[in-house]
Amino acid sequence: MKSIRLVPIALLASAALLLTGCVNNAPTTPASSGTAPAVAKDDAAAKLLPKDVASAGKLVIGTDATYAPNEFKDADGNPTGWEIELADAMAAKLGLTTDYQIAKFDNIIPSITGGKYDMGLSSFFDTKERQQQVDMIDYYTAGIQWAAPAGKTVDPESACGIKLAVQNGTTEQLDDGPAKSAACVAAGKEPISLLGYDTQDDATAAVTLGRADAMSADSPVTQYAVAQSGGKLETAGDVYSVFLYGMPIAKDSGLGEALQAALQSLMDDGTYKDILSKWGVEQGAIDKIDINGATE
Repeated sequence: MKSIRLVPIALLASAALLLTGCVNNAPTTPASSGTAPAVAKDDAAAKLLPKDVASAGKLVIGTDATYAPNEFKDADGNPTGWEIELADAMAAKLGLTTDYQIAKFDNIIPSITGGKYDMGLSSFFDTKERQQQVDMIDYYTAGIQWAAPAGKTVDPESACGIKLAVQNGTTEQLDDGPAKSAACVAAGKEPISLLGYDTQDDATAAVTLGRADAMSADSPVTQYAVAQSGGKLETAGDVYSVFLYGMPIAKDSGLGEALQAALQSLMDDGTYKDILSKWGVEQGAIDKIDINGATE
């Protein structure tokens, strides 16, 4: 089982836009085009790039752009969010551009191991299980948090018998939800009915439309959905099970050291903190960029 601890992650500012069956993907605070801050190339980091990536001049990145505020689509359908800005800045440090490929979350890692993408960027929790398939470049911490319709009491630690909306392929769907449901059964109670959806937008909509009793997602995403809901949703319980976020890449590809160096350079010059602060997610900042830092 994963370690459980509480982390005070700041709530994002409330938005006046109402949900009409799905999360409104237009960001409220801040208003951003997704363009990363201008950063200077780090020649030392760029020299670490594999020759094929350096000659291509770009990073091909698989992303599920339905996970606001981390990664989602702007009004023109282009990927935006704080993770997108961070990856753009990382690529600039390496003298590269970014080529985002929109994909279902659970298809991203297979597409990396199959050689379709150079890396993934989709709020992946770094776990020992995932490290068996890919290397993870760690850059942030986030936990799990639930949300429920406003005025409805839902306790993640006592949720037997409810319908819980989750995104397919996430830790919430593959690990946390099933573990909580199994504990219910072991106690002689009704299991949790996990309703899996291909996008987080659809999982959130299931709650606002009354198809599910609650949703479970990464804490920044749950808090953003609540802020976007115009009072229709509220958080249910505290943040728990804090993990590192990691950018998955093919194992032993040689790309990891370059990405690590570029992100560390962004951290050292203050760009990393600036991006997180801009989006109100700085509480999850880490102090050092590592590879495969997860121990569970």
